[in-house]
Amino acid sequence: MATPLATELDWETANNEFLAASLDWLRLLLRKALPSESVTARQITAAARAVDRAELAGPVPALVGLAQRLGLSRFERDTLLLCAATEFDPGIAELCAAVQGIAYPTFGLALRVLPDPAWEVVSPRGGLRHWRLVELSTVPGQALVAGALRVDERIVHYLKGLNYLDDRLDRLVTPLPLDPELSLPPSQQDAVDQVVAGVRRGPVQLAGADRASKELVAAEAAARVGLLGYRLPAALLPAGLVEVDALARLWEREAALLPLALYLDADEDDGDSSIARFLDRVHGPALFAARESRPDLGTRVVDIEPPTPAERATAWQARLGPELPADLLSAQFGLDVGGIRDIARDATDLDQVWRACRLRARPRLETLAQRLTPKVRLDDLVLPEPGRALLREIVDQVAQRTTVYERWGFGHRISRGLGVSALFAGPSGTGKTMAAEVLANELNLDLYRIDLSSVVSKYIGETEKNLRTLFDAADTGGAILFFDECDALFGKRSEVKDAHDRYANIQVNYLLQRVEAFRGLAILATNMRNALDKAFLRRLRFIVEFPFPDATQRAEIWRRAFPSTAPVAELDFDRLARLAVSGGVARNIALNAAFRAASAGTEITMAVVLAAARVEFDKLELPVRERDFLEIGHSLEVGHSLEIGHSLETGHSSAD
Repeated sequence: MATPLATELDWETANNEFLAASLDWLRLLLRKALPSESVTARQITAAARAVDRAELAGPVPALVGLAQRLGLSRFERDTLLLCAATEFDPGIAELCAAVQGIAYPTFGLALRVLPDPAWEVVSPRGGLRHWRLVELSTVPGQALVAGALRVDERIVHYLKGLNYLDDRLDRLVTPLPLDPELSLPPSQQDAVDQVVAGVRRGPVQLAGADRASKELVAAEAAARVGLLGYRLPAALLPAGLVEVDALARLWEREAALLPLALYLDADEDDGDSSIARFLDRVHGPALFAARESRPDLGTRVVDIEPPTPAERATAWQARLGPELPADLLSAQFGLDVGGIRDIARDATDLDQVWRACRLRARPRLETLAQRLTPKVRLDDLVLPEPGRALLREIVDQVAQRTTVYERWGFGHRISRGLGVSALFAGPSGTGKTMAAEVLANELNLDLYRIDLSSVVSKYIGETEKNLRTLFDAADTGGAILFFDECDALFGKRSEVKDAHDRYANIQVNYLLQRVEAFRGLAILATNMRNALDKAFLRRLRFIVEFPFPDATQRAEIWRRAFPSTAPVAELDFDRLARLAVSGGVARNIALNAAFRAASAGTEITMAVVLAAARVEFDKLELPVRERDFLEIGHSLEVGHSLEIGHSLETGHSSAD
């Protein structure tokens, strides 16, 4: 509670003096109701004047302020004092017992001893019971006015000057972050102005995918009007009408006493009907945050966007100085100004800053995608030069987005397609996943392989929800999205023959929109380029072909398949290149050959490699050209050739 200084008395002293005068006055009223006591009207009048003087002598006492904020009548205020008095002074309970025969306050006692009694105080709609300031306890057959009254513990502490959030709410809400030294960028300051203007007239919706920015805007707007914002997750709202009403009433009471502004966070559950019921019952400053606005709430909507790249660059520059590349950081990571402040506070060089940005912005996509750890570089990838050149161009475009879009103004003329999208097309095992790892390594970004089985759902709306979560998280996280075997999801739109076809096309259309609006790097891999919708292909910036490797490329793949530290005997890579296998199959053969050699305690020889190749060919049901195996066998040492010859005996068909 604020404690402004009065002319001579601080708030705590003034409040205590007011309570002392009020208790003196209350004792006289109770004693007057006793036949054995001789209390005069003059004494009571003098005590009442002392209460008035104490009320006016300093800042507004807690009891008076509470009555003003909650709209209590004077009789209701005095009744609340009577209920709380037994907590402040045990002697009051003795007087209650002397007057009515029981040692606790009742409505009947209040109606009997307090001035200007009114029956409305007993009603559930009266202020005392509506705001849960007192609880009425009755037993079967007992008169309503004879029931015991117990003041709420939170109110007892409040009247004594200890103002804290009610424990029942403390378990549900958390304060919004507010740093007086943190300055929001101009675009978000404009949003704060809109929120402040709207919240005075009723609840305001904050729409947008950037949760952190919405919380910062809400906290700043609440502070601007002298309130403290508290976040309540919509998922914690009760389902029943009675419970929703009780929670809304409790919140309103607390908002009046502290005071507070409600921030109802529905980013994860913005379709719940209890939200509308709750907001309809909350009268006071309230903000409703969701990814998309809800017209059914009938409230003003303010769109909250993350800071622009230029604003992020300015924030980085102010925190780190001119030594570090602010443009590069702002283009790659969609952090809010709070995140930029936190990272700049603890990191010094670019490597530390970049690593901290990746960790802070890393999207939570465990159920929808798998994060890969890139281990290969461009030099490790065997790919024709046109494809390698396109990969280098992709890296350059991702790195130079701020220069082209912000400094050169292209971003001001283009509303969609500001990200980089690429299609990797080619047979299985030709290096598409490796190429995605190469890009992640070159750009020093996280790579996520999308689990299509987790994204696509048979339930209407679930696929779009999953895709929205996926792209929203990656947008701010600076991550690379890698859709493997994308033809299962990005296939050709079908002719509409039934509701299922219509829904499938809706999924594709939504996906096209999100890929086009995505500001990061999206990579799509397919074994069947012809299976993709041409409308989708037009929206892709790059198409990189991964052809089946020719003999020269296969020889190079075999050379790179064995680490330099492995005990490799002299291998004839040109002869191995006669095996018509992709890079992925060659690497599997090399790995299996290594395990065979390790188990036998020998080097990795041609014989071992060919034995592993035979098993791989059988597994994949690949046609075997015995001539190639035999020619390779003849080039081996005599002992090895006999072993290989035995392995190629009857039981294997020939492709010749």
